[in-house]
Amino acid sequence: MIKEEPVILERSRHPISRRNIDPDVLNILYRLHRQGFIAYLCGGAVRDMMLGKSPKDFDIVTDARPGQIKKRFANVYVIGRRFRLAHIHFKDGKIIEVATFRREPDLGEEAAPEAAADPQSAYGTPREDAFRRDMTINALFYDPAISSVIDYVGGLEDLARRRVRVIGEPAERFTEDPVRVWRVLRHAARLGFDIEEATERAIHSHRHLLAACSGSRFYEELNKDLAYETRPVFDALRRYGILAYILGQMGRDYEQDPGLFSKLSSLLDIEDRAKQAGFELSQEEMYSLVFWPWVESHFAGMQGDMNKILKDAFLDAQLNTTVPRMLRANVIQILIIVRSMVRALRSGRMRWSLEKRAHYGQASRLCFLIEKGRPPQDGESFESLFRQAFPSGPQPWKRGRRRFRNPDGQKGPGATS
Repeated sequence: MIKEEPVILERSRHPISRRNIDPDVLNILYRLHRQGFIAYLCGGAVRDMMLGKSPKDFDIVTDARPGQIKKRFANVYVIGRRFRLAHIHFKDGKIIEVATFRREPDLGEEAAPEAAADPQSAYGTPREDAFRRDMTINALFYDPAISSVIDYVGGLEDLARRRVRVIGEPAERFTEDPVRVWRVLRHAARLGFDIEEATERAIHSHRHLLAACSGSRFYEELNKDLAYETRPVFDALRRYGILAYILGQMGRDYEQDPGLFSKLSSLLDIEDRAKQAGFELSQEEMYSLVFWPWVESHFAGMQGDMNKILKDAFLDAQLNTTVPRMLRANVIQILIIVRSMVRALRSGRMRWSLEKRAHYGQASRLCFLIEKGRPPQDGESFESLFRQAFPSGPQPWKRGRRRFRNPDGQKGPGATS
C-alpha cells in the first residue's frame, strides 16, 4: 500500500551502517547537511544495504540545485539540459552523481514549451521525487544525518515480501516508458524476487510497446545486463518473451529453440561465476559470448568470407539493439577466430597465422569459457587447449611462423631448412 506519510525506520530498526558507505559519498552528504540542505542516499544503494549486500554504486539526491552544488564543491561538472545533474570528480577517476529532487510534470506542463525550457519547473520535494521513480524498492532514501531510512511508497513492505512492484498504475507506467518492463524483469531476476500480480499482468499486456523503443536505449539497457549478473536476467527475458524485441531474429531463435538457449544460458552461468571470482570480460567479449551459440548453430559448416557472412547475418537478424559499428566489427572478428579455434580442437588443424590478429587474445579467453567451462589461468592460451587435445599431433614450432616440429624433435611436413 502506498503511504501518504513516509515510514521512517530509525537506526535500531534497519541494517544499514555508515561503515558500508563510500567515505567520499558520506563527506558529500555531510557537507550538504552542514550547508543547510537536505541530502539523502537513494536508489539501489539503499535497497542493497537493506538486503545486506554491498552496493556497486552510490547516488545522492538533494534539494540543492545544480548551480548551488557547483559553488560548494571542487571538480564539479553539471551535465544534462532539463534534468541537470552534478558529477563530482575525484583524483582516482571516481565520479559521484548528485541529483536535485525532481517531480513528474503535469500533463499541461509537458505540452508547454516554456516549461521544457525552464529547468526549475522539474524540481520537486523528496516525496515527489520518490513517486516519480519506477519501482518501490528503488525509491527508498537513507538520511545519514539521523541514520534513518525513509519510505514514501511502500518499498520497505515490498522488500520484506521479496517482490517487485511498479509505483503507480503499471499499465500507465509501462505506456509512459516501455523499458520499465525490462527493468522490472532485471531487478526481479537478480534479486530472486517475485513480481507483484498487477505488475506482471501489465508486462504481458504491454511488452509489445518495446517494439517502438529506440535502439540506442536498448543498447544502454543491454550493457547494464552484460556488466553484472547476466544469466538470471536473460532467463527472465526469454520467459516473458522479451528477447525477440531486443535481439530480433537472434532473440526469436533463442526463445523458440530450448537447446540453443540452453547453450547460451550455460555460457552466461559460467561467465557469471567467473565474474564473481574477479574475472572480467570486456564489452566486446560479452557481446561475442551472447552471440556465439547463435553463430555456431547457424554457420558451423559454412565456408567462404566469414566476415561478410556474419556481417550480412547480423543485418538480416534485424537486431533492435543499436550495436555501434566498431563494436559490431570487433565482435565479428572475435567470433571468426573463436570459430576457427573450436573447429581446430575438433580437427587438429589450426591456422596459427591468426595469432597475429588483434583479437586473438580475446578469442582465446572465450574459447576457454566455451570449451573448458572456466576462464584461462595465468600463462594459459589457446595453444594450451590445442596441446591438450592433440598431445602427439603437430605443434606450433615458433609463434608467428608456419613451420612445425613433431614431439620427437623432427621437423614436420612442409617445414623448411
